[in-house]
Amino acid sequence: MLFPVYWMVNVSLTRDQDMRKSPPNLIPIDGTLHGYSTVLGQQLPFLGTSLVVGLGTVVLTLALSAPAAYSLAKLGPRGGGAMSFVLLIAQMIPAIIMAMGFYTIYVQLGILDTIWGLVLADSTIAVPFGVLIFTAFMRGIPDELLNAARIDGASTWRTFTAVVMPVSRNSVVTVSLFSFLWAWSDFLFANTLDGGGAAKPITLGIYAYIGNNNQEWNSIMATAVVASIPAAVLLVLAQRYVAAGVTAGAVKD
Repeated sequence: MLFPVYWMVNVSLTRDQDMRKSPPNLIPIDGTLHGYSTVLGQQLPFLGTSLVVGLGTVVLTLALSAPAAYSLAKLGPRGGGAMSFVLLIAQMIPAIIMAMGFYTIYVQLGILDTIWGLVLADSTIAVPFGVLIFTAFMRGIPDELLNAARIDGASTWRTFTAVVMPVSRNSVVTVSLFSFLWAWSDFLFANTLDGGGAAKPITLGIYAYIGNNNQEWNSIMATAVVASIPAAVLLVLAQRYVAAGVTAGAVKD
């Protein structure tokens, strides 16, 4: 499983003239940092765009999915079961179908080739997942805790913000992490909805190196290494919370 990661780093340090050696060098003996200098010179704006899109997707996903999940888990709205089923079905729709629909809508609204258009599109994948994770976690919160807050005079919204969200830290981290990673690694929505814009995400920055007559594998892999660092760091830091968040609600005491 780790060999592709190793090979990505190896190729990122390999000179172009050594790329087609047979057999290939397992260690870049005469390595070069040309690919990484290219990243610093050309790809930093794309990394910044991906960061903005990723953080924007996290904020929008949390703002929509957490209150919706609280309603489904604790307030018992009419049609709650049907809504949960619809959210599950929404995750089965192929992204390419959604991308084509978004393209038509974005053209009419004038938000094609915009960062916030990408945030909205990426959130359509993250929000259903977030609602399902939050719902499973919030169902496990004791009703006595919520009743105590109501007895103290807290409104429904106050109970949600002051009691439910603080104890839902694991699920917040889980939903935030997956939302960010989906937006960070998105290529389909980016290529369809922001292909010609000035603010391109890093996935399109990597794609720009690939052409019919030109494959700059050194720069491609160097960019891939740099783009993988934020995801790897986040996964290492948040793995404890993710493990607790994704298993919430699976076992009843």
